[in-house]
Amino acid sequence: MKICFWGDIGRALTDNTSGGGELQIALLAKALSKCGHEVVILDYQTSEDFVTEDGIKVVKINGKNNGIPIIGTFFNILPQFYRTLLEQEADIYYSRIRDFRHIIVYWAARKLKAKFVLGIASDLDVLNFIMRLKHHYLVNYTGLWGIINGIGIELVYPFLSRKSDMVLVQHEGQRKILSKKGIKSTIFPNLFSPEIVPSTHNQNSKVFIHVGELQKRKGFIEFFNVVKKAPGHFFKVVGQPSGRSGFLFYEELKSLKNVKLFGRLSHTQTIQEIADSTALISTSPMEGFPNIFIESWACGVPVMSLYVDPGGIIEKNDLGIVAHGKMDMLLRALNTVSSDDEFKSRSKAYVENNHVLNSKRIQEIDGLFKRLLDVSQKPEKG
Repeated sequence: MKICFWGDIGRALTDNTSGGGELQIALLAKALSKCGHEVVILDYQTSEDFVTEDGIKVVKINGKNNGIPIIGTFFNILPQFYRTLLEQEADIYYSRIRDFRHIIVYWAARKLKAKFVLGIASDLDVLNFIMRLKHHYLVNYTGLWGIINGIGIELVYPFLSRKSDMVLVQHEGQRKILSKKGIKSTIFPNLFSPEIVPSTHNQNSKVFIHVGELQKRKGFIEFFNVVKKAPGHFFKVVGQPSGRSGFLFYEELKSLKNVKLFGRLSHTQTIQEIADSTALISTSPMEGFPNIFIESWACGVPVMSLYVDPGGIIEKNDLGIVAHGKMDMLLRALNTVSSDDEFKSRSKAYVENNHVLNSKRIQEIDGLFKRLLDVSQKPEKG
């Protein structure tokens, strides 16, 4: 069986991921490769083709923006992307992370009579337009290309979610939302590689960590307010600012004595900093199933979330604190949160049972994709 992925994935295969969705694609690709399947990734960031130690083939997408960039994209790069997809002659084409170019992958799959899989990477993928407008479009201006991509996404995602041969969601909450729309989906929890967990944990005092994109859309302003209102606590920040407000509040943080700014770190370095913390703080108003939550629990570190609790996992399994949007509740919890041996044992067991990419999980993934090919008729949606 041959599976084709696409995106900025090459860096995620070499401990330099550009995002959570890219990391999940990389881990899935590694799992399928371990099953003996042929895996190819079309990468628009790499400058040359290469093969990883896992046997995954990374292929660059050719094409240049000659003249006006947007015109070059539609008349040069995208047609070349379609041709490269067809050249792979894969049995399954997989798309994840909101992008209108998924429709090109879908067309290629249908042209080859192959299967098309859509992976959900955020709750925004399944919620209504008003929620996306509020939590994404109005707080994430990205220029002309962002506008074009946004319009394209709104046009193609409802179509793809209904026409895909398989839709994979991250948690039960996403599945229920799609089910109400008459769309059948399969829960596919985020994957986690246990090799990256540090062997030591050097926590000597209370230290809180914030990891991710430092921008308004991800709740960076709310995190800044947490730091300002808790001068008696120490905070670490991993990530780079983006957007006007992101840079503005990042500069403000530089003047505070209870903050250490790391900038961008490798994935391995980030996990080490999480392990050396009392708790992970998340102030993002909208997510899917953040990888850093899983990584924190794998290190025995609780999650303190202002808004997000994917599928109710945190409260159901007592894996930290959910403030339900109440800043005062989050601030009070800074004084009481801890990770004793009982918590460490419980959080690590949760990750082991639900996310670790072990031999059992790899076999389940293998079976899931094999069954997709074995189905002679696409199952009814609903």
